[in-house]
Amino acid sequence: MPSGLLDQLRRIVGAPHVLTGVECSPYVVDGRAPEAAVFPGTREQVAAVVTLAAEQGLPVTPWGGGTKMWIGSPPNRIGLVLALKRLDRILEHEPGDLTVTVEAGLTFDRLQAELGKRGQWLSLDPAASDRATVGGILASDASGPRRHLYGTARDLVIGLTVIGADGRAVRGGGKVVKNVAGYDLPKLYIGSFGTLGILVEATFKLRPRADVDRLVVARFDRLKDAGQGARAVLGSDLIPSALELVDDQALERLSPGAGAALLVGLDGIAPQVEWQVAELERLLAPLGLRESRVLDGELRDETWRGCAALGRPGHDAVAAVMKWAVLPTQLAELMDEGASAAQRNGLRAEMTAHAGVGIVTASLSGSADPGPVVATLTDWRDLVVGANGHATVAWAPLAVKERVPVWDDPGPTLRLMKGIKERLDPSGILNPGRFVGGI
Repeated sequence: MPSGLLDQLRRIVGAPHVLTGVECSPYVVDGRAPEAAVFPGTREQVAAVVTLAAEQGLPVTPWGGGTKMWIGSPPNRIGLVLALKRLDRILEHEPGDLTVTVEAGLTFDRLQAELGKRGQWLSLDPAASDRATVGGILASDASGPRRHLYGTARDLVIGLTVIGADGRAVRGGGKVVKNVAGYDLPKLYIGSFGTLGILVEATFKLRPRADVDRLVVARFDRLKDAGQGARAVLGSDLIPSALELVDDQALERLSPGAGAALLVGLDGIAPQVEWQVAELERLLAPLGLRESRVLDGELRDETWRGCAALGRPGHDAVAAVMKWAVLPTQLAELMDEGASAAQRNGLRAEMTAHAGVGIVTASLSGSADPGPVVATLTDWRDLVVGANGHATVAWAPLAVKERVPVWDDPGPTLRLMKGIKERLDPSGILNPGRFVGGI
């Protein structure tokens, strides 16, 4: 990068907040190192950096906590990492209105801790919440088991401020829950992986903390039985906050012992939760329930953290991770078939699923050789697409990504997506080439 351009960046954000050379090693993506990493401290500095990058034709990669940066096709070039960790303030909290406005670099755990002081919470539970930032969570539309009842970030955001590729601020939504004027722009940016704009501020609707929060671990001898249990819960009067289907390999790591399980979250007022715990056991008993445990406090939280850690890079030499989206009624059967495909290729599979929405996290381990990993991921994609579902390589080494497409073929929707990208980022500088269809 020309020294003159570095000098301009230093004038914008301050010399200590511009990294180059070996200092950029924490920001390498799929073997590609950025030319510089910049840490703006205000929304105006973000705009100035993006404007300068656009003038120079320099690619910009937004960076929050780095917990989702492995998702996406390998970049051809990373020009500038724009890290937002200095934008970490709570700008406005209105407990009476159940709303909060925050900067994008604020970590999720810090936000929850502050909201908890007023008996409130943001009803999301993304993985790596100690490092995940608000902006990163929105950019990847990250969520966890509680999406079953409370939805994803798309359902909780009521306003966004985004810096566009031309450096101008774009505001969508508002700061009140009843906001119906104009286009719902926030939903366009959520889940776009930084390809349409840099998220700098967000306003969320909140909820009061539940009086009681329980986790029921219901164990079965077979995944098929656990799947039947999930369908029974979905068809019942129960209102679980989470409903996770866990296969035998994943369960062995969470709670040693044979079989599969349903992890059922139940929260609310005490009498309601007590009734649901008893009703759950009554409902599952005829379907092969072997045992159930009711967890609370730290043991509950530890189990949820363990579930979130399954299938994350670095966990027990994970070789690759794939996300599936299928019909909830197909989960148990497809998970069993996927495990068999991994075994045929000499690998071990661990699978968990959001049983109510049909989202599977399938991880592979057992070999560092790309060959069996590529074969298994290919088999998995064929299996999922054959069931009219979708599959995404959530993480894999570069040697695997070069042989297995990260994204499914988007079909005719790609034309619309490219049209939006060209309209909002005509120079193609925002996280280029990493999203669906090379966007």
